[in-house]
Amino acid sequence: MGYQEEFCEIWTREVHRPGAEKLLDWLFTTDFFRAPASTKFHGACEQGLVMHSINVYHALMDRFFEEGDNAESMAICGLLHDLCKTNYYKPGTRNVKNEVTGQWEKVPIFQVEDQFPYGHGEKSVYLIERFIRLKPAEAVAIRWHMGGFDDAVRGGCRAISEAFDAYPLAVKLHLADLTATYLMEKGTGRHN
Repeated sequence: MGYQEEFCEIWTREVHRPGAEKLLDWLFTTDFFRAPASTKFHGACEQGLVMHSINVYHALMDRFFEEGDNAESMAICGLLHDLCKTNYYKPGTRNVKNEVTGQWEKVPIFQVEDQFPYGHGEKSVYLIERFIRLKPAEAVAIRWHMGGFDDAVRGGCRAISEAFDAYPLAVKLHLADLTATYLMEKGTGRHN
């Protein structure tokens, strides 16, 4: 089963909220199933975004799901936390010196072309809520899934600590994102 098929299977099995089908239909009008997850780090390859989304979902379920957790919330958060990266990258090239020949060669890369600069987690929340209503814990988890890597936190924002204290799902999503990025996807970037 490919990434797109696995994503759709998980989504249709776990997510039953009003608008879920429309959200999935919208994903097919975007580059979500083809896009990279980053320009040069984890998932810097075609289909990297959907691969990463599935890995975060599996990390949530396999490592952090506890009795009383909501499987639908885990699916929504894991699969859509990086929805902000949809229609965000464009292919390009750059020159790299071949270490063997000493010649400069054009290599394919992905470049950022943010058509809606609204932040990272908050942009994902905004895009999701165009189709389905998020529970407060889901919105907070997606908003703060970057943890200390979020630009707002680097500026001294206290809200993340309060979010993590109030919403265990936010902590779990952040840990699942780290697990997928640094453990499960090691070697999927162009410059590893």
